[in-house]
Amino acid sequence: MAPRKLAAGNWKMNGTLASLAEIDRLLADHPASGCDVLICPPATLIQAMAAKGIATGGQDCHAKASGAHTGDIAAQQLKDVGASHVILGHSERRTDHGETDAQVAAKSVAAHEAGLVAVICVGETEAQRDAGETLDVIAAQLAGSVPDGATAANTVIAYEPVWAIGTGRTPTSDQIAEVHALMHERLSARFADGADMALLYGGSVKPGNAAEVFAIPHVNGALVGGASLKAADFGPIIAALSAA
Repeated sequence: MAPRKLAAGNWKMNGTLASLAEIDRLLADHPASGCDVLICPPATLIQAMAAKGIATGGQDCHAKASGAHTGDIAAQQLKDVGASHVILGHSERRTDHGETDAQVAAKSVAAHEAGLVAVICVGETEAQRDAGETLDVIAAQLAGSVPDGATAANTVIAYEPVWAIGTGRTPTSDQIAEVHALMHERLSARFADGADMALLYGGSVKPGNAAEVFAIPHVNGALVGGASLKAADFGPIIAALSAA
């Protein structure tokens, strides 16, 4: 079974209720696309967005099911308001909040237990890339961040080179292919259905480079940041993935 194609949008800390008009436009322009479409908005918009009939996810969850964790959100709470997915281990969480691989793995277990699909992010910094450490970093993050209970049904892996997120810089096709080949090989060796896990690329994916990115082996979709905020930008990316 080939991995399902997924176009995922990460709105990060952007968007208000008025922004949901972009979802209406997206659904009108791409009512039956040839790939799965997911939007992960701020937590304040999850319930309203899910009500529009588009797959909706959170941007983080706590490893615990409940408790005295002011400001945090449990996986079951995301599920309760209509989320189907949750992004975990994004580089901004790893950098801004010091999240470790072990913490990402614990959150992933919580997401799975709540019935959410965990979109687990991995990626190297510019210094690590320049030092020739990319494949070692990705392999270590996969080993430490993806829990043993991961399956193709409950887990998606997103490769986001930290130095390419929001910078307009994109790795070469060969660089992306090298990392995705490694991820496919490691996941296939570790999990019975690891070869069927969807592997997303994220890092300045735009309408202009989407087709080229989706032609790379073992790239099953994208985790898109800024370009997912507007239907006019995200729509062409969805169309390119549908045609890939």
